Amino acid sequence: MSMATTGHLARILTDNQESLLEVWLGGMLSRLVRRDKVAEGEIRQQAARFIPVIAKAVDKGNSYDFDAPAFADVRALLADISAARVRQGFSPTETATFIFSLKEPVFAVMRTQLAADPAALAAEVSEAGALFDRMGLYTIEEFQKGRESVIMRQQQELLELSTPVVQLWKDVLALPLIGTLDSARTQVVMENLLQKIIETSASIAIIDITGVPTVDTLVAQHLLKTVAAARLMGADCIISGIRPQIAQTIVHLGVNLEDVITKATLADAFLVALKRVGATVVRSEANA
Repeated sequence: MSMATTGHLARILTDNQESLLEVWLGGMLSRLVRRDKVAEGEIRQQAARFIPVIAKAVDKGNSYDFDAPAFADVRALLADISAARVRQGFSPTETATFIFSLKEPVFAVMRTQLAADPAALAAEVSEAGALFDRMGLYTIEEFQKGRESVIMRQQQELLELSTPVVQLWKDVLALPLIGTLDSARTQVVMENLLQKIIETSASIAIIDITGVPTVDTLVAQHLLKTVAAARLMGADCIISGIRPQIAQTIVHLGVNLEDVITKATLADAFLVALKRVGATVVRSEANA
């Protein structure tokens, strides 16, 4: 692509910025599924920033190579816009529309200004069209990265929320587990429990699996790893919530829990823990 050819797009964007912006915004906003004043105001600001940035990149690089250093600011701006779209709940299509809706007004001006030179018009439309397509795909790629990052962060937050460590007594902690216990969650469980042991100097940790639907070999191994890690920190573990069907499954699997105290309910485990720390619970009856 020659300097003369790339100069057409840079000049069109620079000389017709205001008119292009109005037509561009009209087409872009009409395609949005969700409309609100805050989102529209931000889109207008982003569009006003984008036109001079892309014009400068094309003029500076003398090419339409989107991956070239001259387009670094363009890539950064599109990445910011895509990240904002993720936070605002836009779809990938609506995000890519930010770029694709600019093609129509730009090409309309291009056809008018290059009407006397069909060869230059064809070359410019082809090369500029490829550039816009590449920018549109880039916004989708960045949008997907941003959404995956949000999903991963939310999953991590849910894991942490689903593994609360509660202090039942001065030296007694309880870790009620609900749902499936996989490798990722086991790591979070272990980290939360060990951190709480350090903070409270607890000597007993009750792991309650009443809310765990099934126990297989993998789940049993995860429980044993958690128990072993707690012991290394100076705390003994009691596993509670072992229902009859789970007990039968553990026996059939041949899992060795001989070194671990197990109880049917959390209440039973709590009584054992209190005895281990030298505390007692006395039931007081109301006077007649």
